[in-house]
Amino acid sequence: MVRSKALVHCGLVLLSLWLCIQSVPISVDKTKAKPEEEDLGAPQSAETGLHYDRYLREVIEYLEKDPHFKEKLKNANMDDIKQGKLSKELNFVHHNFRTKLDELKREEMNRLRMLIKAKLDIQGGNGRTVDHQALLKQFDHLNHQNPSTFEVEDLDRLIQSATKDLENFDKDRHDEFKRYEMMKEHERRERLNAMDEEDRKKEEQHYEEMRKKHADHPKVNHPGSEDQLKEVWQESDGMDPDNFDPKTFFKMHDTNGDGYFDESELEALFTKELEKVYNPENEEDDMVEMEEERLRMREHVMNEVDTNKDRLVSLSEFMAATKKEEFLEKDEWETLDQNPLYTEEELREYEQHLVNEENDIHQKSVELQKQREELERKQEELNAQRLGLQQAVEEMERIKAEVKQPVAPVAEGEPAPLIPGNSQPLPPGHQQQDVPVPGHS
Repeated sequence: MVRSKALVHCGLVLLSLWLCIQSVPISVDKTKAKPEEEDLGAPQSAETGLHYDRYLREVIEYLEKDPHFKEKLKNANMDDIKQGKLSKELNFVHHNFRTKLDELKREEMNRLRMLIKAKLDIQGGNGRTVDHQALLKQFDHLNHQNPSTFEVEDLDRLIQSATKDLENFDKDRHDEFKRYEMMKEHERRERLNAMDEEDRKKEEQHYEEMRKKHADHPKVNHPGSEDQLKEVWQESDGMDPDNFDPKTFFKMHDTNGDGYFDESELEALFTKELEKVYNPENEEDDMVEMEEERLRMREHVMNEVDTNKDRLVSLSEFMAATKKEEFLEKDEWETLDQNPLYTEEELREYEQHLVNEENDIHQKSVELQKQREELERKQEELNAQRLGLQQAVEEMERIKAEVKQPVAPVAEGEPAPLIPGNSQPLPPGHQQQDVPVPGHS
């Protein structure tokens, strides 16, 4: 129901991926410089979970290979990128990389065409109305009016689409998890309803025991607080908690050394806290819930520390956060089991939605069964018509064979042959004469 950890890292939006460049700016003379030949293999950056993820990552990585664009990218700010100023630098990208970008766009266009065709076939085959506007939205991240070349508009569309889609990604994941939890509770209640009273009591008792066992865990420190970071410093890094230094801590956990905590690096800091609550060996612990808890922790820290909202935590932002009052937070972090995700009314609405879906499926099943019976009836009619036609053809063939059969000579003393069209035999001694035809000798 909930995506894997790779998709949890989807917060590395296009803008963040571009800003995480390690090298220093390079002075380039475009009239003399020629890019080195590189192996333009498959993209290696983190997956975003978007339907155009591969196209996005390949475009990013090939643009970063161009020295001029890389320099502009390093010095660009977030507003310039969002407003499309950086996109115009595409005009100065070396021809080799522009050619590769053209190829990437044509491949993406072909993929989208195949995807649209498959969806049209499925929807049309089910008798559903095709939402053409929704299908066209699949092309929002590129200019489909020009299917052959990658232009400034294509880069601008890609930036805008990735930014918007990834901003909504966390919300979609929360909604998905909420449906997951409601389905779990719905199925639990359905099982209880199918039990007799004795088994139901046993099951309810076991359920309460598991809840209490899950809730019985060590204190979970507030994510991003001094206590939480010191615990990582001591238990994971093997350092003396009395010598905790925020700047050193940042550099130790900035695993790619780019000067930022991205979302995956930030989430790695919460592992010790999550292990206090979740163990994959325990019946009472749900690993899907653990990933939701990880997401909640990361969002909490980002909301407090990421002041420029670029989904990255810089060293300066991190150091500033350690000087705030919230950094000394001593209260325990409230885990998911302490925060109801849905109300009884929401659960009833969800269950009604499931009933409606089941009724729709049943109605479609009935309609399909009727269509099948009607097709079978028509097939029987066709088979009967085919059989009748076959019998008529066989009868006609039999009659033709009889008409073509030669007349045997009449022996003396046998009855005279009948004249066609006359039931009387020829008188004895008479032979049928040929009738002359006028105009013939």
